[in-house]
Amino acid sequence: MLQQPGPWEPAAAPRLGFVGVGWIGRHRMESLAASGAGRVAAIADTSAERLAEAAAVVPDAVRMPLLADVLEMELDGIVVATPSALHAQQCIRALEAGVAVFCQKPLARTAEETRTVVAAARAADRLLGVDLSYRHTAAMQAVRRLVRDGDIGNVYAADLTFHNAYGPDGGWARDPALSGGGCVIDLGTHLVDLALWVLDFPQVRSVHGQRYARGQRLLATAAECEDYAVATIELASGAVVRVACSWESSTGRDAVIEATFTGSAGSAAMRNVDGSFYDFVAEHCTGTSAITVASPPDDWGGRALEQWARRLATGQRYDPDIEHVITVATTLDGVLGR
Repeated sequence: MLQQPGPWEPAAAPRLGFVGVGWIGRHRMESLAASGAGRVAAIADTSAERLAEAAAVVPDAVRMPLLADVLEMELDGIVVATPSALHAQQCIRALEAGVAVFCQKPLARTAEETRTVVAAARAADRLLGVDLSYRHTAAMQAVRRLVRDGDIGNVYAADLTFHNAYGPDGGWARDPALSGGGCVIDLGTHLVDLALWVLDFPQVRSVHGQRYARGQRLLATAAECEDYAVATIELASGAVVRVACSWESSTGRDAVIEATFTGSAGSAAMRNVDGSFYDFVAEHCTGTSAITVASPPDDWGGRALEQWARRLATGQRYDPDIEHVITVATTLDGVLGR
């Protein structure tokens, strides 16, 4: 039976269905189950092997192959962690059935698709969340506080980087028609979101990007995913944001992940530790002095989902703040030249 829009009072821990339980979906499911912020009532995946692995973590959850099966259950929300090409249609289908949605990034492949999903959430008056997980690291939270409290003065520049020594194995992630793009969508989504989020989503005045694949410059019309990209984003405030990201980069470590915000009275910066994908430090810098304001350990991976689930438990419906994902998607379209 589909849960229809209308009066809605979820239990203290909402009943959730997980659609897509590959690596990231299963990791988020495990974090949620451990936190107690939600109850995993159903898991769906087209792979019997992935379903079996997920069921070992949540043995009481009902197993099924498709989203349609999940929507037959009376759930408070679903978590979507399927390939990117499916995100928009699956989110819209769930929202129209009156079910809140938390989606892995990207919410959709393009700004146009993103607007459609957000419009569906608004029309259904249901809570929509996206797993923009790096916002929830202690390091980025500290950087944001320094910027917002005025501790580094007027911010006029930001530089953000995500170079990954690895990349997707292939398949849909390297097909721009299915993924929406290469490293720009995979990694650049986080960078653009962090830059605009820290600066309280100022108006974007212009975007100029360059993309490469195997060392060759790509035209905007190229039917190929980029493995390196760099972009300059000018803001209405006069500030400039520079982002760079890549797959299979030769940096001598697993990853280089950095975000530096430069102001008239200092800078606030986060960086990964020893090439780690998970450990970050944040510093408040003035001249040659650097004060550490956040450091590992920090178990942040599931925080975005846990926060969404707790808001859902209070009866939270549509939140206009989700509309910022449209700004991020529009900016990424500019980087991709579309």
